[in-house]
Amino acid sequence: MVYGISLTVLCLLYKLTLMVGIGPFIRKRRDELDLSLRELAKKLDCSPAFISDIELGRRHPSDKVLIEIAKILKVKAEELRKMDVRAPIDEIKRITQDDPTFALAFRTVIDKNISANDLLEFVRKKEGEKKGEDKK
Repeated sequence: MVYGISLTVLCLLYKLTLMVGIGPFIRKRRDELDLSLRELAKKLDCSPAFISDIELGRRHPSDKVLIEIAKILKVKAEELRKMDVRAPIDEIKRITQDDPTFALAFRTVIDKNISANDLLEFVRKKEGEKKGEDKK
């Protein structure tokens, strides 16, 4: 016992902290559905090595493949997208080079310690406003 926590609980907590990202989730969900890596690859019409690379975080599925994976694993594609922990570095570089105002916006977000949840809430609010305008 460490601080009143059993070794079993500590191991479980440790394992849960490792389950971050889209790859480990796909592997876990595949196991829950008793679906082999080869079976998933066959359903996606791709190689087992490609699926293995996704699960190990070496490669990332395109949006089209991600949607197909979501259907096969019986989860929402949005749920999988939320687990993509990659930073869109190349896209951010391109955007900030094309429009330096984005660089200022990104620096401001970082300098002001604006949380990811606050940013997402802002985007949702803007999307809601836009949908309201579209209905008019």
